Amino acid sequence: MKRNLFLLAGLIALFLLPIGQGNYFILILCSWLMFTIAAMGLNLTLGYAGQISLAQASFIGIGAYVTAIMTLAGIHWILAALASVIVCFVIGILIGFPALRVKGHFLAFVTLAFNQLVVLVARNEDWLTGGSYGKFNMPRPDFGFYHIRTNLDMYYMIVVIFVIFAVLMYGLIRSPWGRAFKALRENPIRAESLGVDTRRITLLAFAVGSASAGLAGAIMSPLVQFIEPNSFALLHSLKILLMVIVGGAGYFFGPMLGAAVVILLPEFLRFTEGYYLIIYSALVIILMVFSPAGLMGIGEKILTKIRPNQQVRKDMEKGAQL
Repeated sequence: MKRNLFLLAGLIALFLLPIGQGNYFILILCSWLMFTIAAMGLNLTLGYAGQISLAQASFIGIGAYVTAIMTLAGIHWILAALASVIVCFVIGILIGFPALRVKGHFLAFVTLAFNQLVVLVARNEDWLTGGSYGKFNMPRPDFGFYHIRTNLDMYYMIVVIFVIFAVLMYGLIRSPWGRAFKALRENPIRAESLGVDTRRITLLAFAVGSASAGLAGAIMSPLVQFIEPNSFALLHSLKILLMVIVGGAGYFFGPMLGAAVVILLPEFLRFTEGYYLIIYSALVIILMVFSPAGLMGIGEKILTKIRPNQQVRKDMEKGAQL
């Protein structure tokens, strides 16, 4: 009952947040929800399945470019977004194959190389991506009864997409596939001995995580209405990874909190002028030192002290193992 009330309060807060706010702050809120979707996909791959990926930004780029090309050609955004998700899902399966042979930091290097490859293709294939000039003036969706014109309109569209996505992701995690993901993370050999098809689950983890980033890219295209290769460089993949780690890898609400810290916290610290990035970095370092399991780990420790009978998740005591 308390959880349902908490979720209802959070949903109401999402709809009330932009009221009375300026255009810039609404754009920041849109970015927060967009990156939360991508971070939730990476959380599935890393936090639940235990597979490291440094290519999440590249899949946002693929989704953004597919959506931009299709919508500029006159195709409706819904079809373009669906195509972006499917394309990223298929490519995610292909990227997942190296995970069947290499693990740990070796897999991180494979995904890092793929991220760089996508950026180079986007920069050099001018005929398709516009090269360094990128794509611009992408139309915003028109649903007939609801035409997206302002950032506020975009925000409420993204909120609806985010809620639907979160419900689907929660259902996946609570399903037998979700339990298979956790088994893969904790002990692949034992999982396989219990009948879990680790090859299929590994590929599915990469595919769903990549498709989530593709959905974020489909949102990004009409939101900013300008994309170029540097928007999807390795730095942005590391930023999404930071969202997952800071929030708490392996926790459902972790990416939401982590994205809020990475996207919103620097904006609230701007009153410190030139010191805001130093303060922001120091706060993140302190958090990681004292709580490797992220913000959700802190919350779990507090609840454990309040309710001593609650068991601490042994697999998350040290946070995500990179």
